[in-house]
Amino acid sequence: MALVRVVVYHLFGWAWLTILFPSMGVMFALAGSLMARSLKRPAPSVIRGRIRRLLPPLWAFSAVLLTLMFAGGWNPAKDPDLGGTWGVVELFDYLVPVGAPPYPWSLGSDSGLLESTWAEQAVGPLWYLRAYLWFVVASPLLLWALRRVPWATLLAPLALTAVLGTGLVTIPGETGNAVTDFAVYGGCWVLGLAHQEGVLRRIPRYAAVSCATLLMAFGLWWASGHQGPEGWDLNDIPLAQATWSFGFVAILLQYSPSWQELPGRLARWDRLVTLSNNRAVTIYLWHNMLIMATGPLIDRAYDLPFMQNEQAVAALDSTYTFWMFVLVWPLIGLAILAFGWIEDIAAKRGPRLWPNGKKRGRPRARQV
Repeated sequence: MALVRVVVYHLFGWAWLTILFPSMGVMFALAGSLMARSLKRPAPSVIRGRIRRLLPPLWAFSAVLLTLMFAGGWNPAKDPDLGGTWGVVELFDYLVPVGAPPYPWSLGSDSGLLESTWAEQAVGPLWYLRAYLWFVVASPLLLWALRRVPWATLLAPLALTAVLGTGLVTIPGETGNAVTDFAVYGGCWVLGLAHQEGVLRRIPRYAAVSCATLLMAFGLWWASGHQGPEGWDLNDIPLAQATWSFGFVAILLQYSPSWQELPGRLARWDRLVTLSNNRAVTIYLWHNMLIMATGPLIDRAYDLPFMQNEQAVAALDSTYTFWMFVLVWPLIGLAILAFGWIEDIAAKRGPRLWPNGKKRGRPRARQV
């Protein structure tokens, strides 16, 4: 569900989606919970395993993206926005996302196949991998702190966001963005750790829900007076994003069911949910680029014979984003088929084209 919300948000840009379902906070909390469970084993091997699973899908994405950018005429050594040779050094972030990878602010032209900002949009999802990597590396320390001073560890990211996300202290450049991202979603990651450690079960449910609701109310109040260029979009309001996501995740973890498969009417979606879980990195990495790829496909419709009148053109213009939504899902399916198996190789599993949990039927024994 979180991945679907991410795709829909990047398509339609509806600010209210960041309030209805703070997907990034949920994704970091789930990842934190899984990390805490894994840390019952030696930390170095767990960290190596997590990084190993992350990097090969990133390398495949980076290889395609860099090939397209270089073919479009981009030279990081000569890009005035990157500082010459330093731009070449920063290409390392396409291999290991410790920082923000370089890209051209404009490539091609708006009259071309893709708009000139396509590289910026394609690179956009990589901030999540950067934050995830640093959370993974920091998890042994965070878990150690959580076991000794749980309340201070839970609330420290919110306090840090209150300092960095409100302008009290400003860290310039991408370093500031990285630290702010770490602070904004750090609370959700630590909540995931706390959930796995049983810390949240020590808090009465009514107290946890009441405090979380008050925190969410504060987030909305703060957002109302600090709206960004997109209004109520919490992605532009760090403190509101941090507090709203923290409260939402805290309530979600209080009521989260443990299902081996979806019950009742939800069971029809079980295979799609399993598929998205097994291909989460692939879907997240490629979805922005695939959203942009729907544009040239839809534009071909204007050349169809029955589209040569004003009414038909106006109808397509008014439903353009809807058709992007329709087309992006089969494109995501193709990306899963083309690149998803790399996630299996990275996890040291046998490659699977469509891992939706469907069990292969066994051949019947012959009767003699």
